[in-house]
Amino acid sequence: MLELLSSGLISVWLELSGVQIRQQDAGELLVGSGIPGFVWDETKIGGVDSPTNATLEEYLKALEAKGVRRDNQGIWLQTTHGELLANHQGNIPRSAASITKVATSLAALSTWKLDHQFETLIAARGQVVGEVLEGDLVIVGGNDPLFVWEEAIALGNALNRLGIRRVTGNLVIAGDFLMNGEDNGQKSGELLKQALNAQLWSAEITDTYNLMSRNAQKKLAAPATPKPQVAIAGQVLVSKEPPTETTPLIRHYSLPLVELLKLMNIHSSNTMAEILADALGGVQVVRKIAAEAAGVPPEQIQLINGSGLGEENRISPRAACGLFMAIQNYLRRDAAKPGNATAPLTLADLFPIAGTDGGTMEDRNIPAGSVVKTGTLWNVSALAGVLPTRDRGLVWFAILNGGGDDIWGFRDRQDQLLHQFLKQWGISPEPFPQITRNYPSNRELIEIGAPSRNELLWQRS
Repeated sequence: MLELLSSGLISVWLELSGVQIRQQDAGELLVGSGIPGFVWDETKIGGVDSPTNATLEEYLKALEAKGVRRDNQGIWLQTTHGELLANHQGNIPRSAASITKVATSLAALSTWKLDHQFETLIAARGQVVGEVLEGDLVIVGGNDPLFVWEEAIALGNALNRLGIRRVTGNLVIAGDFLMNGEDNGQKSGELLKQALNAQLWSAEITDTYNLMSRNAQKKLAAPATPKPQVAIAGQVLVSKEPPTETTPLIRHYSLPLVELLKLMNIHSSNTMAEILADALGGVQVVRKIAAEAAGVPPEQIQLINGSGLGEENRISPRAACGLFMAIQNYLRRDAAKPGNATAPLTLADLFPIAGTDGGTMEDRNIPAGSVVKTGTLWNVSALAGVLPTRDRGLVWFAILNGGGDDIWGFRDRQDQLLHQFLKQWGISPEPFPQITRNYPSNRELIEIGAPSRNELLWQRS
């Protein structure tokens, strides 16, 4: 074991994790505080850092002065290489709101490849004569968590490129097809039918189209996005099983998984998270995968869904840190695979960066460069992620506040606490490559409504 985990390899591992260490010190980790990149239990590694814990104590007293009980709070901070900096009830699972999405993200990464794309098959049941499909248009869903107006408009234009402008039969929805965050196939089918035919557009769809068209025209010599014309005469029918004897027309690919997760986490989309959790096999599958990958006791991750909507979703602060660290390790291992010539992806490719992104980062004062996930319920405010520092390298933290409805007060004090820690440890003079956004190399691939993600499968004989 010691031969395999040589001091040189450990030094490389630490460097990837944002920790500078002398070569001769690396081997001590094999028999000392442990291997970096995993979350630690303070009962096994000794006490906490006294100055940091003193700052934490002041924070808790300030909450108490506002009438918020300290036993409703959970906090954990540690360095990458295993030094526990601060702990307040860090092993107790508590309502974590959208920190649950970190578990869903980890389970998704553990199941699918980073470039995985969910497929939606569009098929014909009948014959195409001229511009008319004499029969049904069939949609076989494949759990695309972000099939929205833009995707439907691009799909309509793809059908027009095949020469199809009218359908005499029905729009048949089969498989797992959900659109615009709807939770049933019937409503999703109605929305798709409307989006495929510009004559039926609402003001909302028209606004979406206008934005797509403007963005397309910004590209050098790119034409405006066409308005699709696919008029479906029949009704929307939902089928448990895909119809037989169909002809494949188009294979629609979702955004790559890495981009889906980034959008889900930046905007904290409950719908996307729950679609992904269902596609993974359900919330208990997510819980099992996440706990094992994070290396924490399963009782520290208690979930009722993949989004965090509901107080029954409970995660310990220690486990929250473990989830983030496990994702970082997954990305590091993926980058080290033979033949992988692309820039290594990082946590910043999956989660919002403070000072850079909008979404849940708006109106926050989190230290710039931190990669985080927020969580909010009416009586819960959570913040977890990684804070880049000069003296401690990357500091992994989770702050789970509960027991009061002053959500903005919780948020402000979370941000202030991180700034206090940053003042204590110093601002890193250089950005950490481990939390620098590298994806994508192909911008077109991640554009919502990109025509290139519709593969034409049929041609006229």
